[in-house]
Amino acid sequence: MFKRLPKWSFIICMMLALFLTGCNNNDASDNENKEDTEQPVAEQENPEEPSEPEFENTYPLTGLGTNEPVNNRIVGIMVNNHTKARPQSGLSKADIVYELLAEGPITRFLAFYQSEEPEVVGPVRSAREYYADLALGMDAIYVYHGAAKHIENMIVNKGVDLIRGAVHDDDQYLFKRESFRQAPHNSYLIYPNVYEAAEQKGLETKKEYEPYPFLSKDEINQISGDEANRVHIVYREGLEEVTYEYDEVNEQYVRYSDGEKTVELENEDPIVLDNIFIVETGHRVIDSALRREIDLESGGRGYLIQKGTVQEVEWKNVDGRILPFKDGKEVKFVPGKTWVNVVPESPGIDQSIQFN
Repeated sequence: MFKRLPKWSFIICMMLALFLTGCNNNDASDNENKEDTEQPVAEQENPEEPSEPEFENTYPLTGLGTNEPVNNRIVGIMVNNHTKARPQSGLSKADIVYELLAEGPITRFLAFYQSEEPEVVGPVRSAREYYADLALGMDAIYVYHGAAKHIENMIVNKGVDLIRGAVHDDDQYLFKRESFRQAPHNSYLIYPNVYEAAEQKGLETKKEYEPYPFLSKDEINQISGDEANRVHIVYREGLEEVTYEYDEVNEQYVRYSDGEKTVELENEDPIVLDNIFIVETGHRVIDSALRREIDLESGGRGYLIQKGTVQEVEWKNVDGRILPFKDGKEVKFVPGKTWVNVVPESPGIDQSIQFN
């Protein structure tokens, strides 16, 4: 027979068992912590920078990559810049835009399209010989609406491939007249139909182009020059003034005409660009309507403005293209959109332009 233990002995045994269990748990926890501290710490790897996307093709006028074909022919369109024609349509889609004096102090645009196709471009305006020369140098289809007979004859004799708005004035297929503006500020090109219309005229609509010179990403980071956060060009004080304001966030320039932001008519999207190329050259008035001859062959002084900086350059006509040079070497553009402002040598580039 077993002898029953006193009740207090049982309680002491239970307390001792709990004490020993707690000690064992603490020892196990200490060992686990010790093992954790003694394990080697893996070195943290620096996250890799996202790689640049690779594209099959590059647009020749912008230097931007694409997987789409890039052999559609360049189209150069005369765009009205009279105060009654603003805001215009389609300028934000242009790859390169030239701004030159047309008559008196009023400028006109020649907008070149290839990488983007707008729905509508306009108002479309009449031709000038020197705009046609630029279109010929770009091997573009030249689109305009109206021209003096002798000017049109000169353009045809140069061999420029052209589409005349006057021929399509009533068809509503390629050109349309808008009721919210009065002639000659109401002619608009229906851009998606331009290649079909060109084919009907027997014009080539597919071309391979030599690309413009563009900076690499590393070269963009090395751009040097004087500060140019604001560029102001005066064609005629109080009547025809152009301003470009640098947007440091997007690293692009926003364009203004006579103090008002240049925007799209349909949605008020601003016109932004990556390169401003200003060239100085000879201008000569040739008739009572104050039409001009403009020398786009001889070369001369210029400024190239990119990424908030300006550098003085020389311009040269290279196979019909107006390009910047410095110390005899070609200067490259930032990939993106470019506007070229041509200013008269009198009063001169220094008197016409201010940088801030």
